[in-house]
Amino acid sequence: MTKKSVQQLLEDIRLVSEQNYQIVEAVRALVKEKIERTSEEVKYGGILFTSGVQFGGVFAYKAHVTVEFGNGAKINDPFGFLEGTGKGRRHLKLMTASQIKDKKLAQYLSLALQASRRDES
Repeated sequence: MTKKSVQQLLEDIRLVSEQNYQIVEAVRALVKEKIERTSEEVKYGGILFTSGVQFGGVFAYKAHVTVEFGNGAKINDPFGFLEGTGKGRRHLKLMTASQIKDKKLAQYLSLALQASRRDES
């Protein structure tokens, strides 16, 4: 089985939902703008982001998009937007592109990267 590329996944998302495609693309652009030396990989049905350490990913579902943080439970959530109750992961649920700003994703990206770097050391 061949590995799906980011572009292939984006095309699949767009076929299902133009709105979710736009949200995913806006998340990707923000990650590239805010986090230096970011790489992307398709895994677990989404796009994972790495900058020295894997710190998050974006996943499109039928009715929403989530930005997931593998070490999200280690984030001191200053804004109260993180969802999830497991031992490790937390996520932001996005229904519209405007929620990227409203739910302070840019700040969470930095916090997630810090949490993942602490976990590695």
